[in-house]
Amino acid sequence: MRLIIGLGNPGEKYVGTRHNVGFEFLDKLKKEWNFPNFEFSNKFNADISEDIRKVEPSVSEGSTFGKTILVKPQTFMNLSGSAVQDIMSFYKLSPDDILVIHDDKDIPLGEYRMATDSTSAGHNGVQNIIDQIGTQKFKRIRIGIGIKSGFPSDLSAEALAKAEVFVLQKFSDEEKEKIEKVLDKVLEEVKNTF
Repeated sequence: MRLIIGLGNPGEKYVGTRHNVGFEFLDKLKKEWNFPNFEFSNKFNADISEDIRKVEPSVSEGSTFGKTILVKPQTFMNLSGSAVQDIMSFYKLSPDDILVIHDDKDIPLGEYRMATDSTSAGHNGVQNIIDQIGTQKFKRIRIGIGIKSGFPSDLSAEALAKAEVFVLQKFSDEEKEKIEKVLDKVLEEVKNTF
């Protein structure tokens, strides 16, 4: 079984914001894999879409079929770990079975990075997952949401306040085009590696 978690904030006011790029990616993945519509799970406090799909772990092992669950925690970003931990415990999954997809303000818009066994780098949603499951040894895809010029890079109160405002801004039309292109690249990455 595989668990793919997209991070974001629930509610209409957050749709299209930088912080919700993980949710946007899961919508794209659901459509690509023809998964059922997301439904809210009270048990996990998350929107869930699940189906059986063909998984090709390696050429030597051959193809297998297994359940894949797409998860959008509805806990708000900074508490994402509780939903992830609940689902992992229920299905008895290990960190090797999960992939977390989230925004990263330190990566330029239109780029992405893969990470495994990496610190949260200040991303509160990722830190909460690390705290809840007790390890940072899981796969992540960090989608760049860009840094505006003049954005402070230190950890002062001013910088943190600006970061909070920045991640909750909506993308401009020009930025949306770049995000769509990078989400397409991430989609290929996920299809080929997870």
